[in-house]
Amino acid sequence: MKKLIGTAFLTCLLFISTAAVAGTIKGIYVTQYNFENTAFLTSLIKNAKASGIDTFVVDLEIISNQYAKNVQLLKENNIKYVARIVMFPGGGTSEQVKNPAYWQRKYRLVQQAVNWGANEIQLDYIRYSSKQKPSPQNAKDIYAIIQWYKDKLAGQNIPLQIDVFGIASFGESKYIGQNIKLFSQSVDAICPMVYPSHYQPFPEHYKTPYKTVYSSLSSIKKQFEDDMPVKVVPYIELSNYHYPTMTRSEKIAYIKAQLKAVQAAGADGWYAWSPHNRYDNLFYVLQHQDEEEEEQ
Repeated sequence: MKKLIGTAFLTCLLFISTAAVAGTIKGIYVTQYNFENTAFLTSLIKNAKASGIDTFVVDLEIISNQYAKNVQLLKENNIKYVARIVMFPGGGTSEQVKNPAYWQRKYRLVQQAVNWGANEIQLDYIRYSSKQKPSPQNAKDIYAIIQWYKDKLAGQNIPLQIDVFGIASFGESKYIGQNIKLFSQSVDAICPMVYPSHYQPFPEHYKTPYKTVYSSLSSIKKQFEDDMPVKVVPYIELSNYHYPTMTRSEKIAYIKAQLKAVQAAGADGWYAWSPHNRYDNLFYVLQHQDEEEEEQ
């Protein structure tokens, strides 16, 4: 009897553990150019699936037939398609941010992605230019845009994600107008770009990627007193562009540190960023995780 109870208990633990892992988002970013290269995309899908990656965040800048065809490749391989729309390249001016006609032009891309079967929409560069004068009103202006998009998507049952700078993890950024607490009222997920390369002093954060990512994500939770109303899915980076001479072993250690920090901070998953979509090192880390855990 005791043996049966023990077996049932272990089975229950295994089920809980598997469910927790299954609920963790693992995604990579893909440019539209690479996405429309079917041979490249097919190879990327194959390696991603072998690594447990379940989501592709794909740029949509120009509507094309090839893009539409390749969305179906993702669907056939049970990979979630998140359409990334850049709102204000480089950050918006006051004229752009306060112009509903500009929002509507960008929304055409959003609606096309939804028509093609996007699982979620992700807005990036949803912010003022860093040259904007600091003011609490800046975040309110950006929030008005987010709310407008949320209202549009809510009726279609499409979740909305937004990307924010890593600095917003520690509180409102009054220059670029990003306020996570405010934005959380109208989004389904916050995606902070917690790249160690974007924090100063660079040499310090280059050496401490775990600490940088963990402290950023922990600070977000503190803003909500550890009661998060939305998902947090941070972006991590595969290398630090301030140090282009990083060896492969250094890059692998850099990736591992960030992934461990994301897990330790209790985030809902992660997206990996590579501007040219070179994910070989990430695939290696993910495919050898089990082996390392067994050795430990």
